[in-house]
Amino acid sequence: MSIFGKVKNTINLLKSVDMDQLAKINEQIDLPEAMKALGTLDERQLKGLMKMLKTKKKKGQHDLPPIDGDFYNLDLKLTPEQRTLQLKVRNFMEDEVKPLVNDHWNRAKFPFEIIEKFKQLDIAGIPYEGYGCPNLPFLMEGIIAQEMARVDVSISTFFGVHSGLAMGSIYLCGSEEQKQEWLPQMQKLEKIGAFGLTEPNVGSGVAGGMETTCRFDGKNWILNGEKKWIGNATFADVIIIWARDEDSNQVKGFLIRKGNPGFHAEKMEDKMALRIVQNALITLTDCVVPESDRLQNANSFRDTAKVLRMTRAGVAWQAVGCARGAYESALKYTKKREQFGRPIASYQLVQNHLVEMLSNLTAMQTMVTRLSELQDQEILTDEHASLAKVFCSMRTRDVVSRAREVLGGNGILLEYDVARFVADAEAIYSYEGTKEINSLIVGRAITGYSAFVN
Repeated sequence: MSIFGKVKNTINLLKSVDMDQLAKINEQIDLPEAMKALGTLDERQLKGLMKMLKTKKKKGQHDLPPIDGDFYNLDLKLTPEQRTLQLKVRNFMEDEVKPLVNDHWNRAKFPFEIIEKFKQLDIAGIPYEGYGCPNLPFLMEGIIAQEMARVDVSISTFFGVHSGLAMGSIYLCGSEEQKQEWLPQMQKLEKIGAFGLTEPNVGSGVAGGMETTCRFDGKNWILNGEKKWIGNATFADVIIIWARDEDSNQVKGFLIRKGNPGFHAEKMEDKMALRIVQNALITLTDCVVPESDRLQNANSFRDTAKVLRMTRAGVAWQAVGCARGAYESALKYTKKREQFGRPIASYQLVQNHLVEMLSNLTAMQTMVTRLSELQDQEILTDEHASLAKVFCSMRTRDVVSRAREVLGGNGILLEYDVARFVADAEAIYSYEGTKEINSLIVGRAITGYSAFVN
C-alpha cells in the first residue's frame, strides 16, 4: 500500500474513533502497550478476540452482581490497614494456594513449597505482643482464619495449629526463656509447631481421663503414652505434649523437640476430611524431656483450657470460612451452569437454596465478629466460644450440603471445590470440642447445673 493509501486509511480510522471514549480507555490501560500486544496476535487470535468483544450477554446474565459472601459488609469494621492485610491474605490464598489444593488434597500431601511464601505474609502470632508478633486484634486473627478456610480448610488448620495452639501454648504457659527461644522463630515460620492433647482412647474427656503420663526422676521428665489426630506432627520442629503427672495427678505441658528419643510420629492415612493436614499418631516410650523444656506456667488442665478458649474462637471463624467458600463456589457455578437455555441461578428453587445458605453464613459472620470483639475486650468466656463453635459448625454443615445440592452431580467432583468443603466441614464439626461437649458447656452456664457425667 502506498504512503497516500496509508494516510487515507488513517484519516478514515480517526473519523470513526470516539476520542472521548479513547481518552477514558487510556486512563485505565496503557494504549501503546495494548496496541503492541494486539500486533503480536495471529489472525485466529484476533478473530477470537473480536468474537468475545461482540458477544452479547445472555438472558439472565445482564448486570450480574459480584460474588461476595460478606452480605452485611462486616469488612467495614476493619481499619484500612486491616482491610489491606485481609486482601493480602486473600490474594495469597487465591494465587498461591488454590491452584495446588485439589491435587494435594486428593493425594493427602502437604504443599511444603508454600511455607516460604507464607513467611512473607508476616501473620503468625497475630494477637500476641512482643517476640516479633504483629500484636493485632483477635478480630484480625479470625478474619485471617476465615480467609484461609474460604479457599482451603486444611491450610487454615495447618496455620491455626502452628500460630494458635502451639505458639499460644508457649505464649500463655511458657517461661520468658522459652518464649524468647521459640516464639520469634515460630513467628517467622522458621520453626513449625504442633499441639498434642487428644488421645486414642480419650477424646472430649481428656481433662479428667488423660492417659499419657509424666514423672520426674530428679533430673528429667519421663513421658509415656499416645496422642492421636495431631496436626503438623510428622514434620513439626516442636510439639506441645500434655501429660498427667503421676505424683500430683495434675496436667503439665512439655516442649518436645524434633528427633527427641522416645518420640515417634506416624502419619494417619485414609482420612475423608482435611486430607492435606498431616495428622499423626504419636507414641511416647520413656521419652526423656529436660526440666528446661517443661512449660513452666502449665500446672493444671486449667492452664491448658486457657489455650483452648483462645483458639476455639478461631475454629468458629474457620467454620465461617468453609461455609463462605462453599457458598461463593456454588453461587459462581449457578451463574454459569445453564439448563433449558437459562442459567440455573435464575430458577426459584436454586435461589431459595442460595438465600438459605447466605442467611446461615451471615448469621455466623455476625456471631463470630461479636465473639472476637468480646475477646479483644478481654471478657470472652468458655461458654461464649463454645456457643459459637456449636452454632457455626452446625450451620456450616447445612451450607455445604445446599452448595453440593445446587451443583447436582458436579457437586461430588473436586474441580468445583464444593466436594472438598463438604468433607472438611465434617472435621470442623468434631475437633476443638464436639457439638455435644460444647453444648454442655453452654448449658451449664445458662442453667447453673452441670450435666457432665462424672
